[in-house]
Amino acid sequence: MMDIYQENPDTPLRRRFHRERYGRRRYDRKQAGFGGQTKPIFRKKAKTTKKIVLRMECTECKHKKQLPIKRCKHFELGGQKKARGQVIQF
Repeated sequence: MMDIYQENPDTPLRRRFHRERYGRRRYDRKQAGFGGQTKPIFRKKAKTTKKIVLRMECTECKHKKQLPIKRCKHFELGGQKKARGQVIQF
């Protein structure tokens, strides 16, 4: 004789699905009562670098000029240029 076992309602898989359904239900209920989005939507920035801009000013007439340079992640003003096979000394 074989016994037929009923599946335990507290299995980890069932608990996970219940939690996901309840979270979705809670989120939908929160959204329904308000006129707009209630939770922040993560928007990742597209650019990871910034354009370096030199702001120059004339000492005589105080005329200002902005000169954009290329995009880069790290910028060092007045640093020595790298030469092949040499070590930069500070």
